[in-house]
Amino acid sequence: MTSKQRVQTSFSHKEPDRLPIDFGSTTETGMHVSCVEKLREYYSLAKEPVKMHEPYQCLGFIENDLAEIIGTDVDGVYGSTTWFGFRNENWKEWKTPWGQVVLVAEGFNTTTDEKGNIYIYPQGDLNAPPSGLMPVSGYFFDEIIRQDPLPDDSCLRIEDNLEEFSMLSDADLQYLKSLADHVLSGSKASIGSFGGTGIGDIANVPAPAIKYPKGIRDITEWYISTVTRQEFVYAIFKRQIDIALENLQKIHDTLGDSIDVIYTCGTDFGTQNSTFCSPEKFRKLYMPHYIRTNEWIHTHTKWKIMKHSCGSIPDLMPLLIESGFDIVNPVQCSAKGMDPAFLKKEFGKDIVFWGGGVNTQRTLPFGTPEEVRREVLTRCEIFSKDGGYIFNAIHNVMPNTPVNNIIAMIDAVHEFNGTR
Repeated sequence: MTSKQRVQTSFSHKEPDRLPIDFGSTTETGMHVSCVEKLREYYSLAKEPVKMHEPYQCLGFIENDLAEIIGTDVDGVYGSTTWFGFRNENWKEWKTPWGQVVLVAEGFNTTTDEKGNIYIYPQGDLNAPPSGLMPVSGYFFDEIIRQDPLPDDSCLRIEDNLEEFSMLSDADLQYLKSLADHVLSGSKASIGSFGGTGIGDIANVPAPAIKYPKGIRDITEWYISTVTRQEFVYAIFKRQIDIALENLQKIHDTLGDSIDVIYTCGTDFGTQNSTFCSPEKFRKLYMPHYIRTNEWIHTHTKWKIMKHSCGSIPDLMPLLIESGFDIVNPVQCSAKGMDPAFLKKEFGKDIVFWGGGVNTQRTLPFGTPEEVRREVLTRCEIFSKDGGYIFNAIHNVMPNTPVNNIIAMIDAVHEFNGTR
């Protein structure tokens, strides 16, 4: 099978010739730049700076030579701008606090204070207040909360929380078309991450791409609002999806059914031990908008739909399926109630699992290579039965993960597939 056929067969809940693999197709299935560099060194690939294509989490672009060794079956089609609102173009070198030289986009502009903390700016504008902070000795950028004093509830404006959700321009669509043409020239499956449909995604709430954000931008205040201002939040979601559906029509007019999957929403509903909200609130506040989006996609396209949610979400899995999601990621098996055998038995016929391959909280960063191997082989055995599974770690591979453990993970998947 080609990679595309392999992934599509698994989507049909049939077993392909071998287990499909993904690393790097989305901002939730990638690797930190430091890990990408270590892998390139291990495999004696061309020594060149890694592109930090997603500066928020400092994710590294996995070039074709490394992707071929890993055996990746999926390529990603990203939106035209980064989390901080500048385009990935005109690359330049930047030396990280941990000593690695990487390539960053022209709009990646930073300052450093006397303590060594690094600040990054929305749209690369050094005259605007910074929207991200990498603490000294850190490996990621944390978003900076820039919350103006909120007016009385009667004066809150829906439009203020919609600044970052705008209609795609012809230039945006042309960018997607050129990127998609490059991705689709190969034989891999493809996933589009276009933004605009992630209602309540807490990474979006502080608006790191907006220079002077208005509205409810404090994370704590936002979560409070999902309880105390439900009608207001519901109205924001509705207007956001109004815009998103128009954009999805434009994207489909531009790309057609050339992509296989669309990643629509990264809103996390799980903590380590429970959910952020009850099934009843999920059904009332979030689900109508998910159904509306997913029904449009299923009616007008052939795209499969991915929903991302970290944490303990077994109680919400039936509602995700009812909402029309085809795929769930990252399958955090380390959270309460997320036992792989239970998930596969209860939900495996109705939804595709993308991730869950190894525990990135404990086993991958702190275990031995043999412990990594055993866990990966066990997860592959459970999740691959009757298809419906794409292998990936649980979320991104973190910095300071021993390279021998990453190698053990990759080798174990190939051992399971009989390709090594």
